[in-house]
Amino acid sequence: MALVSEFLTKLTLSYGGEREPKCPTVVPAYDFNPDEDAAKIETAIKTKGVDEQMIIDILTKRCCSQRSEIAFEYEKRAKKDLVSALKGALSGSLEHLILGLMKSTAQYDASELKSSMKGLGTDEDSLNEMVCSRNKEELIEIKKVYREMFKKDLEKDVSGDTSGDVAKLLLALVQAKRDEPSNVVDYEKIDNDARALYDAGVKRKGTDVTTWITIFSERSVPHLQKVFERYKRYSPYDIKESIRKEVKGDLEKSFLTLVECLENKHLFFASRLNDSMKSKSVKDKVVTRIIVSRCEVDLMKIRTEFKRNFGKSLHQTILEHTKGDYQRALLNLCGGDD
Repeated sequence: MALVSEFLTKLTLSYGGEREPKCPTVVPAYDFNPDEDAAKIETAIKTKGVDEQMIIDILTKRCCSQRSEIAFEYEKRAKKDLVSALKGALSGSLEHLILGLMKSTAQYDASELKSSMKGLGTDEDSLNEMVCSRNKEELIEIKKVYREMFKKDLEKDVSGDTSGDVAKLLLALVQAKRDEPSNVVDYEKIDNDARALYDAGVKRKGTDVTTWITIFSERSVPHLQKVFERYKRYSPYDIKESIRKEVKGDLEKSFLTLVECLENKHLFFASRLNDSMKSKSVKDKVVTRIIVSRCEVDLMKIRTEFKRNFGKSLHQTILEHTKGDYQRALLNLCGGDD
């Protein structure tokens, strides 16, 4: 019970410095007994054919710190590491999801960033999604954990793996220089920034990308939302149309992703999930990453945006487009129908 009450008192997070209530779908389990859970998982792994359902129903219904306790108790009992045992017992999308749950949110984000930049070619969509959607507090924690896990700086890897203006934009975001939101609305600064964005883009021949990057990466989220609104006074196009007219290719994608996250981050994630489950072949890596990384942060808000914008619930969509044990795990993390 102590863990649950401690959890409830911490149920806020900072979005660019602004206190925002957390809306997780996975919360600490009541009457939690790590030794009992570890024993059940040990039996499930030893069972002929592996009892995936038991593993899923325990690990998807415990919070991160509780899973760490289970791993500790498992190692004491089985004399082996739980992550290694799960790797040997599971496979495919389910394995990726369950192993993701065994990391903290920051560790999971760090490892997903690393894999988006691994090998030949960068997975720009994944890199954009993670860098553009994480707030200042999250990025600072991810950078710290990234250094601990990979003995490298995230900034160096991002700049080594991307180039040109895309590298400059992503690097500016990773540096986490975004202003803290102020209680005072600075109308003059809003007007100046809106005009500066217009002067640096639509108004002139060619684009002053540096000015765009500075404003997009350093101003607070509430301030930028007002800037985008004010921008319409100066430009015949809104900010997204201006981006499409001014820049192309990967830079266009990065700027558009960033604007979507700044305008409504939860709708951005909901749209990514919807797009990943539209066709017959589900983009399970994207679905897993969003559900696992947000289930203890704000998945409840993402669910709300999903239902509001796509006419059916996230729960229903997962039911229709996935199957088997992987589906069961996703539904547990999704935490109910809307």
